[in-house]
Amino acid sequence: MKPWYEELFEDYAETYDRESFTQGTVGEVDFIEREIRHDRTLRIVDIGCGTGRHSIELALRGYRVTGIDLSEAQLKRAHEKAIRAKADVEFLLKDATALDFKGEFHLALILCEGAFALMETDEKNFAILRNACAALRPGGKLILTTLNGLYPLFHSVKDFLKAHPGGVETKADTFDLMTFRNVSSVEVTDDSGRVRKLECSERYYVPSEMTWLLKSAGFATVDIFGCALGAFSRADPLTADDFEMLVVAEKG
Repeated sequence: MKPWYEELFEDYAETYDRESFTQGTVGEVDFIEREIRHDRTLRIVDIGCGTGRHSIELALRGYRVTGIDLSEAQLKRAHEKAIRAKADVEFLLKDATALDFKGEFHLALILCEGAFALMETDEKNFAILRNACAALRPGGKLILTTLNGLYPLFHSVKDFLKAHPGGVETKADTFDLMTFRNVSSVEVTDDSGRVRKLECSERYYVPSEMTWLLKSAGFATVDIFGCALGAFSRADPLTADDFEMLVVAEKG
């Protein structure tokens, strides 16, 4: 049986691109460019690239980008979008928990829960961070967004999801304080119009935990901020009202 995230993205690429949380690409790439000082000589790997929205925007701005994803359907749409946009991006079908890149990139991206936090075990999530670090050259950066564990301590995840409807409708929702996992039953209307039921499990992380994990994975410095859709900024402190956190880590 396939994991829920593989089932979700089998026929969901067009719907995914219409989701509200995918509409901030330009502003997010503006932040990425500032972080690397607009240096177009740098190589970038986009881990869990999905339909390629960040990869394509970066390529159109002159960067060399490799996008990797586990979903053939998401990558197919990414290829189609890149061709239409006349963007030169290398897209590869790869598992983020088993990457074999070694010191090839200057910047790694894991955005919008691209792979990380979706895995069914903490060990698999950590493997993604470790592999991202291995893919970077010394001094390379990781820019990551992930679910903020402070949020469900003060708010209802179910209420948040109801307030931000999309192609996924949540039917049941439970946040487990022992594992910091949100387990939910959802109904998904895919690109073919079919309604499918999935049992999902997503991992939330608190800031101190993310710092420890990233330093254990090989990063020397870790900075954590609030995460505003389409408006990433180092000026925004993380609070319990942020559903996601923005993380910038640098390899030693």
